[in-house]
Amino acid sequence: MIIICPGIHDQKLTESFVARLLPNGDSSGATPQVWILPPCDRPYFPLEIWQFLHQRGAINLSNLASPEPLIWIGFSAGVVGAIGAAWGLHSLQCPVKAFIAIDGWGVPLFAPFPIHRVSHDYFTHWSSALLGRGCESFYADPPVDHLALWNSPESAIGRCIPPDGSISSPHRTTAVEFVRWAIARG
Repeated sequence: MIIICPGIHDQKLTESFVARLLPNGDSSGATPQVWILPPCDRPYFPLEIWQFLHQRGAINLSNLASPEPLIWIGFSAGVVGAIGAAWGLHSLQCPVKAFIAIDGWGVPLFAPFPIHRVSHDYFTHWSSALLGRGCESFYADPPVDHLALWNSPESAIGRCIPPDGSISSPHRTTAVEFVRWAIARG
């Protein structure tokens, strides 16, 4: 199950992101179950994310045994709420397969589950890594606009960086391919 926590922006950008991320389902042709937090002015409140997921039947707060681990994707301000919600559910024994923070600049990201950062430029990548490097990460090179990274992740070409942060021989890819890879890998 994929949970997407957008930032504060037009909902059409999120619809575009999801359409580009999952155009024909996953590699087996199956479409994973995706829950998208609706547009709101406060995507940074973990309890509101829990409430949304519980009200829609995505999670049962009285029995958090999940048939499959959760994959969290947060963008911008949505990274704040998503990491809090993911941590909270993880602490209640709800498995987290991966957490993908897209342009979550300034958000500390440390967790006992895999975290991948995706940044719109090198400065955001470098400065965010000071608050938790996580696993493999991606930054756009050449840089792209913050909202363009969310709206058109297939157009953001850049570098995939290993967990040690070395950029001596980074792998070139697009943001959407990196996110797909992080989802598949966990």
